[in-house]
Amino acid sequence: MLKSKIVKGTLSGLLLSSLFLAGCSSSSGGDGGDKTTVEIFQFKVEFKQQFEAVAEQYEKENPDVDLKITTVGGGNDYKSAITSKFSSGEEPAIFNIGGPTDVKQFKDRLTDLSDTEAAKAAQEGTLDGVTVDGEVLGVPYNQEGYGFIYNKRILKEAGIDPMSLTTYDKLEEAVKKLDSQKDKLELDAVFAYPVKEKWVTGNHLSNVFLANEFDGDILKTSESKTVSFEEGDAFKQMIDLQNEYSVQPTTSLDYSQQVEELFSLEKVAFIQQGNWVYNTVYEMDPELAEKGIGIIPIPNGDEAKMPVGVPNYWSVNSKVDEEVQEEAKKFLDWLYTSDEGKTAVLEEFKFIPAYEGYDTEKISDPLSQEIYKYAEEGNTLGWVFMGYPVGWNEDLGASVQKYVSGDQTWDELVKETQKIWEDKADQ
Repeated sequence: MLKSKIVKGTLSGLLLSSLFLAGCSSSSGGDGGDKTTVEIFQFKVEFKQQFEAVAEQYEKENPDVDLKITTVGGGNDYKSAITSKFSSGEEPAIFNIGGPTDVKQFKDRLTDLSDTEAAKAAQEGTLDGVTVDGEVLGVPYNQEGYGFIYNKRILKEAGIDPMSLTTYDKLEEAVKKLDSQKDKLELDAVFAYPVKEKWVTGNHLSNVFLANEFDGDILKTSESKTVSFEEGDAFKQMIDLQNEYSVQPTTSLDYSQQVEELFSLEKVAFIQQGNWVYNTVYEMDPELAEKGIGIIPIPNGDEAKMPVGVPNYWSVNSKVDEEVQEEAKKFLDWLYTSDEGKTAVLEEFKFIPAYEGYDTEKISDPLSQEIYKYAEEGNTLGWVFMGYPVGWNEDLGASVQKYVSGDQTWDELVKETQKIWEDKADQ
């Protein structure tokens, strides 16, 4: 178990799927009786189909409950979507938050989940980012890690050992070697770097080079009034490397193209992503997913630690009827603590569990297995990006777009985003 090794703290798809948007109180069932409708507004497009199938299973076991699922994520802005939904007066019973920043923003809608079985089973450290004054305001989806996902065959044919790429210099050398063999390896480029997706740069890559500044602590990050970019030169270096050796133009390259059209079709050797892409790669090429891919940390100078954390939390809306709140809690408890739910979490969702009581030997996909290994060894980096001031990650991602387009210097990027951080931290 990860237990105390879990780092403090806490996406991705181009899909907007809505299933029968409904009210949050009750609806008339087909047998003439009333059903309690629990509307779920959730973020992760990668497990949408699997989640819907599990929801159907729950409904069969609980015929008085009607689960209505809306999935918004990937290339769509979940934060804007849920904010708009609240503004429209449509209140889902269950929705997602990312950590301290979201807790502050949505505090008036968050129900205390301390009494749920899911909260009681959560691994040590996984609730730190959503606990305020003793109240647990969310329960974790899972644990995730990210880095450079690589194609084993391509690296082997190029004579590169991925496990040796533990420093920036070694990675750069390997990238240049791959680039020199592009024609022989039938590559479009070494990387597919989706700068269009601001979360790739503004959340995940920035975290690698800002986590040490905040001691890997999401709470310390959320309380900071400034950001200094202590490792800004290394951050710039990694952006430059990926951008220079990527399929172009990176500012219009999106997640779907990166994962489906380029990596899954073996047109690039590396992508900066996490274990959440496994299901997508599997759908494109099961053999490649099962046997042909691996993941390594993004090196920061001579340091190579795997960023591991909780990506999102389930929250229950305090503004829906109490009956609906109770049914929402029951569903989350069932999802993470029942035998059926645990099986789905491990085998269908392909999640790394954030809860006690799981047989972690059943973690099935190779990316999650490797990330879990790093976490077991304690060779991890904290997720601090969910502690950034509201919207700062988007601002940073937009500035990176201007930087790689030549419309802004790196020094201008640093000064601009430092000022934005200070302004937003004071709000």
